[in-house]
Amino acid sequence: MANISATAKTGARRGGGSRVSSPSIDTATLAGVIGAFAVIAVAMVLGGSPESFVDVPAMLIVFGGTFLVTMASFSLEELLDSRSLAFRAVIYNAEDPSSAAHRILHLADRARRTGVLSLVEISRNMGQSRFLGQAVQLVADGLPVEEIEQVLMQERDATHHRHVRSASILRRAGEVAPAMGLIGTLVGLVQMLGNLDDPSTIGPSMAVALLTTFYGAVLANMLFHPLASKLERISENEATIHRIYTMGAMSINRQENPRRLEVLINSILSPAQRVKHFD
Repeated sequence: MANISATAKTGARRGGGSRVSSPSIDTATLAGVIGAFAVIAVAMVLGGSPESFVDVPAMLIVFGGTFLVTMASFSLEELLDSRSLAFRAVIYNAEDPSSAAHRILHLADRARRTGVLSLVEISRNMGQSRFLGQAVQLVADGLPVEEIEQVLMQERDATHHRHVRSASILRRAGEVAPAMGLIGTLVGLVQMLGNLDDPSTIGPSMAVALLTTFYGAVLANMLFHPLASKLERISENEATIHRIYTMGAMSINRQENPRRLEVLINSILSPAQRVKHFD
């Protein structure tokens, strides 16, 4: 047991056995969204009348209408699930394909020297992702390579489907928000034209007409679409990591040379992400 722990620590120093990074804040997403809203807020204040951009009827039409129409397009369970995944666009598990490659290559090298049963304890010391833990356990259980590939591919596809669905919900909300803004504009214009004999109603009606378009454009282009794009990028990154772990599990099961696995992994990585674990 002491030798296993020492090996894990040695792998950590090399980068192959490093722990998966703890959840961290994506400063680019956070700064981008907050900065965009801050720029608009500053422009409102400099204009001298920020309170004129606050209109309760317009908010009800855009915010309430966007949520309800989006909910009509999906189930409530899907909406609640997408909320937690959308949160990952800002706070997520910062794992990159290069680290994943080093991690699985370290496990493959260890399995070749000491056997696959030692991988379970080592992977626990690494603080591995759930997917890697499942892959290691399947190999340790001695399942056929075809069955390991099938199980891991199904898990990978299910995870990717959840991410794509959540991104599609955000995309749908980004489509609905400007449409609700347009509907609010029409409502405001109808109210204004129907009460031209009362000058006191023209101002509030115009506020609804203009601010609903403003709210819809802000929600779609400064919140929903950026978060959807970030979720799609995270999903692609995780799909690559899961593919690396799947290739590693199959290679370990077939008792192949880890150097061959390194070549295979580098073939799916970009030049900047390719690793040289055994050099």
